Formats: sequence, C-alpha cells, structure tokens
Amino acid sequence: MLARDAVFLEDLCPKSRVRRWRQSLHTFTGQSCIYCGKPSESIDHVLPRSRGGMSITENCVPACLACNGHKSNTDAFDWYRRQKFYDPRRAMALRAWTEGDLRLALKLLEWAKPNQIEHQKNSKRKIEQDWSLQAA
Repeated sequence: MLARDAVFLEDLCPKSRVRRWRQSLHTFTGQSCIYCGKPSESIDHVLPRSRGGMSITENCVPACLACNGHKSNTDAFDWYRRQKFYDPRRAMALRAWTEGDLRLALKLLEWAKPNQIEHQKNSKRKIEQDWSLQAA
C-alpha cells in the first residue's frame, strides 16, 4: 500500500485537525494566557474576525476567558496597553507571535515568568518553614 492510497483521519474528520491545532497553541505557551499569564482556556484572535482577522497561527493566541471576553473585538495592542497587568515583555511576545516568530515569542514569555516562579519559590519556602516550626 502506498502513502497516497492511505486515508488519514484529518481527511475524514477535519475537526480533529482544528482541535489538535488549538491544543498545540496552548501547549506552546505552557497553558498560560499570553496577556496576563493565568491559565488559558480559549483562543483569541489578535485581529478580530469581525475586522477581517483570519484563524491562522499568527493571528490566534491562547487567552484566559477574562482577557478574551474583555478584549472583545478591539485591537489587541491598544487594549493590552490599557490593562493594569500590562507587561512590556508580554507585549513584545505578542508582537513577535503576530509576525510569525514563535521562537522569539516563547523566549519572551519565558522571561515574563520569573516573577511568578520566584513568587512560587518564596511561598514554597515559607510553607516549608511554617511546617518545620509546627513539627518542632
């Protein structure tokens, strides 16, 4: 049997291809919202579909439901600059993502996380110290 004779699941069910694509977007960012860093639950169009945005990787980013709903059909960059959780590293990552440079976008998102990682380390140390005091 030749490869051209094979029938692929994507040919029979195009929804599975879309589902895998959406899951890969979440996986790229570590299941976090590109805007605020909270867990991502949806896909947001940077240029909204109502304004001619297409459903392609460069225009679709993982977002939490709060950011996706609050942004609505406004321009992502203008909306993001007005948010209290604005982070220039995330803004640069968003710009790199829309320009198709996913490698740079992911690196910038990693640099945007040290505060969260440091906070988690500090809270873990505090819990360990509290636990050792209770055990004594």
